[in-house]
Amino acid sequence: MKRLTIVAAAFLLSLASAAQAATGPARVRLDAFASGLHSLTGHFSQTLTDINGHASKASSGTLALQAPRQFRWDTLAPYKQTIVADGSRVWMYDPELEQVTVRIQSSEEAHSPLTVLTDLAQMDRDFKVVERGEHDGLAWLRLSSTAKDPQFDYADLGFDTNGLARMTFRDQLGSTTEIRFSGWQRNVPIPPATFNFVPPKGADVIGDAPVIDVQPLKD
Repeated sequence: MKRLTIVAAAFLLSLASAAQAATGPARVRLDAFASGLHSLTGHFSQTLTDINGHASKASSGTLALQAPRQFRWDTLAPYKQTIVADGSRVWMYDPELEQVTVRIQSSEEAHSPLTVLTDLAQMDRDFKVVERGEHDGLAWLRLSSTAKDPQFDYADLGFDTNGLARMTFRDQLGSTTEIRFSGWQRNVPIPPATFNFVPPKGADVIGDAPVIDVQPLKD
């Protein structure tokens, strides 16, 4: 689920040119959603449903995105988890486990919508894009990766008149992650420290990027 969360954030970072009102087919709304913004904040609710139809308890939190490559995804309930992309690395912090996983950001972005939705012509080259009509009050667009080893089977994007309202990912094992968005704010000032992450002192750090400094764990 962590990897799909990163993919979802990559989608949104690519769409951090967002929230212009639009009507009509999903592709028209996508084009409107993907023009004009350099930063975006909002709230999310996320649910994972396994191949047998068993749904997890919904998690929720806040997100902040800033073009071209920074994002922060804070899960606040029912557990806490932080994912930060600082432009060169992706940090995943689990306070309960006192563990930090760090990856080179380019590896997380490989074959993801982060590299295509800022260039819709590239999206059309690397994804099969299909209009899915309207249901649940939204206009839907399905993206299916043409990569040999895609991170997901398909991703459905649901748009209302204000922009992206829902995203659904189906992974290669048949599990589905649904994310609902609310409270979009466009071009709001975001403090630079939002996208800086320093592993807390005492946390186990694993991954493929060096750690320069540590900070004390907070009670």
